[in-house]
Amino acid sequence: MARKAKVKEIRCGVIGYGAAFNMGRAHADWITKTEGMRLVAVCDIDPSRTEAAKADFPWISTYNDLDEMLEKEMMDLAVIVTPHNTHAPIALKCLRSGKHVVVEKPMCITVKEATEMIEEAKKANLMLSVFHNRRWDGDYMAIKRVVEKGLIGKVFHVEMFGGGYGHPGYWWRSDKRISGGAFYDWGAHYIDWLLGIVKERMVSVTGFFHKYVWNDVTNEDQVHAIIRFESGAVADIQFSSIARAVKPRWRILGTKGTIVDQGGGSFRLITDVDGIVVDGEVKYERGDWSQYYKNVAAHILHGEPLAVKPEEARRVIAVMETAEISSRTGRSEPVPFE
Repeated sequence: MARKAKVKEIRCGVIGYGAAFNMGRAHADWITKTEGMRLVAVCDIDPSRTEAAKADFPWISTYNDLDEMLEKEMMDLAVIVTPHNTHAPIALKCLRSGKHVVVEKPMCITVKEATEMIEEAKKANLMLSVFHNRRWDGDYMAIKRVVEKGLIGKVFHVEMFGGGYGHPGYWWRSDKRISGGAFYDWGAHYIDWLLGIVKERMVSVTGFFHKYVWNDVTNEDQVHAIIRFESGAVADIQFSSIARAVKPRWRILGTKGTIVDQGGGSFRLITDVDGIVVDGEVKYERGDWSQYYKNVAAHILHGEPLAVKPEEARRVIAVMETAEISSRTGRSEPVPFE
C-alpha cells in the first residue's frame, strides 16, 4: 500500500484504553519501544482511563472525544483498540481525517465494512493494517517453518480447535451485536494462521452454529466452519464453550507427515526421512509481537512491504461471515473476493 508522505517520525495516537487485558497500554508500550514512532495522544470515552493513560505516559495529550482528538492533535497514525463493532466507523473517520490506521483484530464485523475501509485507505493513499500479532507467536512460527520446509509434504487436511466447557462471561465479548459472535475473538487469530499455512484460494465455507446452553449471553455456544480450498484441501475449525472433551489446537495432515499440537512448548511431528518414520517433538520458536510495529514503522518510513495487508485481514472476516450465512442457508457458500 502506498505511503501518504515522507516523514521522519510517526506520531501515534491510541484510541481506546480500556482496562480489560490492558491492550491500549500494551499498544502504547509497543509504540514507545519502536524506533521511528512516538506516542503523542490517547483517547477514551471514560475519563478514568485517560487519567490512567496520563499516569502511564505523562508526556501525552489525552482526549475523551474522538472528533476533538482528530481535529486538534498533530498525529500520523491512529491505533484503534475498541470493541469490534466500532472498528469500521472509527477507522473510516480516522482515514478521512488523513491518518494511517492500525486496527485491532478482528478488522471489523462484515466484508462490506472491510471493503469500505480498504477502498477509503486506497483513495486517501494511506496505510491500513490489522493487528494480527499472533503471526509472531512462537508455536505458529515453528509450525509454519516445518510446513514451508516440506517436512510433512503437501497439506491436505487441517483441524483446529479452541475452547472447552464453561460460561463465556458477562461482557461485550459475549454480546453478538458488539462482538460479531463467538468466532470473532480467537477465531480471527486461528483463521489468519490457517491462511498462512494453506496459501490457496478458498472455494467455499460451510458453517454450523449452535446455541443450546448459555442463553443469558447472545454469542453462540459453538461455531464450526469447514473451508474447502481450490486444490481440494480442507480445513475444519471449531470454537466451543460447551465441549466437555477438547481436541488438539492443531492437527495438520500432509502427504508425507502430520503435526499435532496440544500446547505446552512443543508439538509432535511425525514424518518420513528417507524411508524412516520419525516421531518426535519440535520446540516452539521465540515469539515477538514487537515485530508487528517494527514492520509498520518500516513501511511508513521506508516503504518496506506491509506484513499484514488489509486484504488478508478481509479474508478472515469473509470466512467468519460466510460461515454464519452458511449456517442459516444449510448450504456451502462461496467466499467473497476469492
